[in-house]
Amino acid sequence: MPVERISHSILMLRGQRVLLDANLAVLYGVPTRALVQAVKRNLRRFPEDFMFQLTADEWATLRSQLVTSNEGRGGRRYAPHAFTEQGVAMLSSVLKSSHAIAVNIEIMRAFVRMRELLASNKELAQKLTELERKIDSHDQAIVGILEAIRELMHTPEPKKRPIGFTANLDE
Repeated sequence: MPVERISHSILMLRGQRVLLDANLAVLYGVPTRALVQAVKRNLRRFPEDFMFQLTADEWATLRSQLVTSNEGRGGRRYAPHAFTEQGVAMLSSVLKSSHAIAVNIEIMRAFVRMRELLASNKELAQKLTELERKIDSHDQAIVGILEAIRELMHTPEPKKRPIGFTANLDE
């Protein structure tokens, strides 16, 4: 199973990268109700930072974004469960088939790849910020040098003292 396919299923909810139960069920090749049932049988393994159920608002927003079936037309009766990376890892202990283990390995690779991409983007952003700072300091230095050159070019001629004795009569 390609990591790219799994990466497209990963969503950002509540500030965390998660996979929905329906997407996981497709990946594992089991019905969604069977996956949720297995999780409910082992609920102690899935604290809130591993898995959470979407609120009505989150589900409505997600439904409009993913263009899934409307309520009352044969769609889901309950809000989906969202599994974090740790929750997906815990699923491997609940779903014990060889296919589930292979899929779980690929999902973990997808999460790692996304984390690496985010880290490289952060490094790139940091380097760009440093470059901007250097350019700003260089620009200020160049402006200072140009101002000094202009001052040297437009220096007034020094006053020459008249030859001989002059008396200052204004005093």
